[in-house]
Amino acid sequence: MSKDKEEKQIITPRSQDYSKWYLDVIDVAELADNSPVRGCMVIKPNGYAIWENIQKVLDNMFKSKGVKNAYFPLFIPKSFFEKEAEHVEGFAKECAVVTHHRLKLNDKNKLVPDGLMDESLIVRPTSETIIYTMYAKWIQSFRDLPVVINQWVNVVRWELRTRPFLRTTEFLWQEGHTAHATKQEADNMTIDMLEVYRNFVEDYLAIPVIKGIKTDNEKFAGAVYTACIEAMMQDGKSLQAATSHMLGQNFSKPFNVKFTDQNGVEQYTWQTSWGMSTRIIGAIIMVHSDDKGLVLPPKIAPIPIVIVPIWNNNKEKEGLIKKVKIIANKIKEKIGYNFYIDERDERPGFKFYDWERKGIPLRIEIGQRDIANKKAILVRRDNGEKIEVPLIGLDKKIKELLDTIQSDLYNKALKFREKFTFELDSYGEMKNIFSKKENGFVCSFWCGDSKCENKVKEETTATIRCILFDEEEKNGKCIICGKKSLKRVIFGKAY
Repeated sequence: MSKDKEEKQIITPRSQDYSKWYLDVIDVAELADNSPVRGCMVIKPNGYAIWENIQKVLDNMFKSKGVKNAYFPLFIPKSFFEKEAEHVEGFAKECAVVTHHRLKLNDKNKLVPDGLMDESLIVRPTSETIIYTMYAKWIQSFRDLPVVINQWVNVVRWELRTRPFLRTTEFLWQEGHTAHATKQEADNMTIDMLEVYRNFVEDYLAIPVIKGIKTDNEKFAGAVYTACIEAMMQDGKSLQAATSHMLGQNFSKPFNVKFTDQNGVEQYTWQTSWGMSTRIIGAIIMVHSDDKGLVLPPKIAPIPIVIVPIWNNNKEKEGLIKKVKIIANKIKEKIGYNFYIDERDERPGFKFYDWERKGIPLRIEIGQRDIANKKAILVRRDNGEKIEVPLIGLDKKIKELLDTIQSDLYNKALKFREKFTFELDSYGEMKNIFSKKENGFVCSFWCGDSKCENKVKEETTATIRCILFDEEEKNGKCIICGKKSLKRVIFGKAY
């Protein structure tokens, strides 16, 4: 291995440079690479396999709620965005715009744009406008409702500062869009989908989240309100893991999405939209990984188990791998988890190191002597624990360990969040928290005035991540101005 290659493989410690550590983990785990297009990334097979698992699980959860998948165009006429003023204002600075439809060679033999279009096209930053134009065609009667459609697509937002997975010019996501006959149905859908996201992120990704409502300053452009789930990263910052928006009739009116009700009266539909993107992979990295590399929860890992056969020579290798495959197939039949048998002609130490960096939850080491003794070595990625286990009952022990790793990762992340969440009533103490390197969440009363919200942002760069969702009303005083407040909110610095 060259010196340059060795240096590239070094992981910067989190305590030294958290941002560099994050990029190093992505590099050594082979999740993504920079592309020739500014701000865009190439998602490599290891990273895309995680996204495929996310898609698979979430898609089944969506369909259990009656959601159907469709596809809508990448290009959106500019005039569609102009129909909803708040929406266009919210996305105007992030839009990529297509103005020409061909290229030609100029007198210097250089390609230049040609064929000015009658109307510019926006490259999809989000799809409300194009989808609701179609809904207006499809919905005529109350019998056509509800419409509950999702699409798995890419979107483009012209970001100034980019970071792989967390904020890129182009990224992948799913976006659900629904139309309902009543406000109550739309409210219910908004909260139901938020709960789907919470269940998924906590159960499959082992990331504890806080449910809440965004302030008017932070809500989706064009929404009546935005519900969200927020997660704490290992540097104490918040990452918005998913959002669910109650759109009311803010889009149905300008896009003329109407239906005739049971009494023959024409009504506007009530609508919602909700989504999760590839930035959730960034959350998995930043919540669970360590200075050795990536750490993946078993339920979302493309390969939860890697088996490393250890042989002394090629003659021994062939027979050993045959025996290992028999053992592995029996395990898969009983517990259902995928596995990978590493047959590479590399030293065992190299393989251990490689799989450790790629975050494989459980490694099984097994050699000819182990088979003779009817034992195997199991190694946990999350804490490095090594366990010698009999081959009889190996499947049960593997299942038990994978379940334990999943729950231990969640509990570790929860304890971290609790340690760095501070319930405060002093603005001075809040500013002191946000001046520290570790950051964290501050849970405090807020009066609801955007002036107080903006003051915190200007003086600390922290924002209100959410108004706590299920908290009972209490008598309190705004941490900034001292006015009466009934609910606490979560302040935090965010990605």
